[in-house]
Amino acid sequence: MVSSSSILTLTASDLDKVEVTADDVLAAVETAYAALASGASSNPGKLTVAPNDRRSVAYSMLARDGHSETVAFKTSFKFDPHHDRTRKRYYTTLSLYDDTTGAPIALMDCGRIGALRTPAVSGLLIRACAVPEASTILVVGTGTQGRFALPLALAAHPHFTDLELFGTHPDGIAAVRDELARQCPGRTVRVSTDLEASARRADVILAVAGEATPADIPSEWTKPGAVTILVGYGLSASTLSDADYVVATSAEQMRTTGTDMAGADGVLRGVDAELPDILAGRAPARRTLSDRVFAYNSGLVVTDIALGLLFAGKAREQGLGSTLDLWS
Repeated sequence: MVSSSSILTLTASDLDKVEVTADDVLAAVETAYAALASGASSNPGKLTVAPNDRRSVAYSMLARDGHSETVAFKTSFKFDPHHDRTRKRYYTTLSLYDDTTGAPIALMDCGRIGALRTPAVSGLLIRACAVPEASTILVVGTGTQGRFALPLALAAHPHFTDLELFGTHPDGIAAVRDELARQCPGRTVRVSTDLEASARRADVILAVAGEATPADIPSEWTKPGAVTILVGYGLSASTLSDADYVVATSAEQMRTTGTDMAGADGVLRGVDAELPDILAGRAPARRTLSDRVFAYNSGLVVTDIALGLLFAGKAREQGLGSTLDLWS
């Protein structure tokens, strides 16, 4: 453990050298949710600020994980004027502190943490909410979240036999295929050329696209029993308003960040169950096998803590990172 006047700092390139398995990631995130459901952890709602022209958005988040007795602060700043990729900027950090000794643990770039945490949560939503015989998954989007979506979905629900992908960027499609081949040798994904047909046959639709996506899947394209999971964009607001059952990682965060999914009357549909309660057995994941389930996946910092500790421990074992005497 570093001294109370110094902290281990881990850059994005440091963290890229750390190897973790999909099972490691799922287990860490599930443990964090269990502690939250038990009342041992605390994860207040996020604070957000943005200028009137929406050229940027910033978040500040705080949490305490009762399982590891760790406190974390996370920040996120995205500058993305008019979706111009040449001007897009994104910075996110995570700082961890030991709540048993008072010592700082690590300060790190949070990009890779978020890139794995969010699809891991989607995996847990799939495991909980999908019908047992679910065999077809459609991923909408080929960015960072799209790249890791299928390996973590397969880790959570290995019974998928039909993997489909809708995307508009050739490089992104290639990256999704490469990551799937790396983590799941022998598995292949088919690129959808008819989004409606793909959506109608999917048991699970995972929407992780960016705001500029042409995809806008309406509720009438989803079949009875299907699960639609919203992480980014790609689903019409009707998938929420017409759902038979609504799940969220956090109802409070959905009310804060999910306002664009309000119905035609301007009202945001309420949540029937939160994922921590479902995992703890206190709430059902659906009422019937024919329910169309909508799930809203918004990040909770307690899960970033779990993955941050996993990465920090492995990085320390590998001699990665540097010590910053920030308070000396």
